[in-house]
Amino acid sequence: RHAFLFCQRGLPQNLLCESALYSVALSMELLYQKTNRSLLEVQSQITSLTPSSPPQLEQDIRDKLEEIFSDVQRLEQMVAKEPPSRKQGAKLRVEQLSYDCQHLHSTFRTFQHKRKIKEQEEQDRSDLLSRRFTPNDADTSIMIDHALQHNQSLRSANKGLDDVISSGRNIIGSLRNQAGTLKGVQRRIIDIGNTLGLSNTVMRLISRRSAQDKWIVFGGMILTCIIMYMVVRYLT
Repeated sequence: RHAFLFCQRGLPQNLLCESALYSVALSMELLYQKTNRSLLEVQSQITSLTPSSPPQLEQDIRDKLEEIFSDVQRLEQMVAKEPPSRKQGAKLRVEQLSYDCQHLHSTFRTFQHKRKIKEQEEQDRSDLLSRRFTPNDADTSIMIDHALQHNQSLRSANKGLDDVISSGRNIIGSLRNQAGTLKGVQRRIIDIGNTLGLSNTVMRLISRRSAQDKWIVFGGMILTCIIMYMVVRYLT
């Protein structure tokens, strides 16, 4: 801020203006380097975290992350006051720091969430192993009754499914038998049709032969009459 005030007083104070801008840039660079080192330290600490790590280590990581967030906000404010010639490059560097900080914070929260889940599982297991059940424990009897009812329901459902499968098999067998019967009937119908077709052909041949025989008989009778007439007429 003081650098820009100095720069607005005119050309005679150019040297002072450049010195002030250099001081601001140096302060920003030092803060950037400090924040970057803190990020590397936090990253190393998060990498070394285990479920058996002391709580103090997690508290240190939490404090350093808050400090880094604060430094990143200060750097963003400094970038907004940078000259246009250096503003774009400084903005990219600060944005990268902000991204790395958010990534480490997300990794740290994921580790805490997994650790809490594991601790809860261990606590539940310990409570279950240390619990003493009595014959008159109402909760135990209710749980057992519920389990028995659930088991009976599963058995009934299983039996129902077996009945449905058995009925389906019987239906498929019946359909197969009906299909075999229908095929036999179809073959018999085809044989009968073939037999009837042959009989009709034979009947047609017989009727045709009868008509031919009738014409032969009639022709023979006429020829005989003619021969008898000629014999009687020319030989007597």
